[in-house]
Amino acid sequence: MTAGGVTQRLRGLKVRREPDSGWREFVTPEGVDLRLKVGAYVERFSAMALDFLILFGGMGVFSLAVLAVLWATRAAWLLEALGVVWLLVTFVGRNFYFFLFEAQPRAATPGKRIMGLRVVAADGGRLTADAVFARNAMREVEVFLPLAFFLARGEGVDAALITLGAIWSGVFVLFPLFNRDRRRLGDLAAGTLVVKAPKKVLQPDLADTERTASQGLAFTPAQLDAYGVKELHVLEDVIRAGDRRAMKEVAERIRTKIAWDGASDIPDRTFLNAYYAALRGRLESRMLFGHRRKDKFDVS
Repeated sequence: MTAGGVTQRLRGLKVRREPDSGWREFVTPEGVDLRLKVGAYVERFSAMALDFLILFGGMGVFSLAVLAVLWATRAAWLLEALGVVWLLVTFVGRNFYFFLFEAQPRAATPGKRIMGLRVVAADGGRLTADAVFARNAMREVEVFLPLAFFLARGEGVDAALITLGAIWSGVFVLFPLFNRDRRRLGDLAAGTLVVKAPKKVLQPDLADTERTASQGLAFTPAQLDAYGVKELHVLEDVIRAGDRRAMKEVAERIRTKIAWDGASDIPDRTFLNAYYAALRGRLESRMLFGHRRKDKFDVS
């Protein structure tokens, strides 16, 4: 078999394997690939089920409280007022439960946190409140409208209309099954993805061989904010090259730049590995929230 044939077979294997892997290239505007994994169907469904359990559980507790007030007062005139309050609370809870949690820095509801998921902007930028609102506003069409059709009853023409409505709205429910990123319509409208919450770990090939020594090194946020993505790439190249002279020069520059007042007898490679791990974690954490620092001169 020719080299071209082998290449084509390998490409074919990659195409067939990629949809099942769940890993996506999540390249930020700075060119850093965070390599995030899209949340699996089971994980997303489980997260939604947990959120609905929490949401409807809270509504149930509130409903019992309303009934207790009616039973204790036995005032018929309170029935209409409490009914209005109940409808208002259930509407606000149903529509703003998801928004309030996903608009927070963690960008995840309690159900998503339990399943290890979070919402991110698909373009690698900052997840805005507008995007969170848009993705959750579509839930009325994707979840509650189909549910209303499925629970409705009718005869004759009404039954036919209800059936057609259920079939039409069922497309919204099943939409995530027909795209590789498992995005629902709300995600497409808002430009978002639901991914596994990334763990801040150092690349295995740059793991510190003197791990015990580097574990005691800690850097303040101000010391880590002294550099940006460009310097991180340079530091990575220096560590990979393994040139002792270059590592010594770079380590001295970093120590001077960040006003390092820690132990002075730490090997240069150990110091650089520790700083690389901390700096990368800091930059990745900030980029997920839209704070991108291209280099040490970028003060945004």
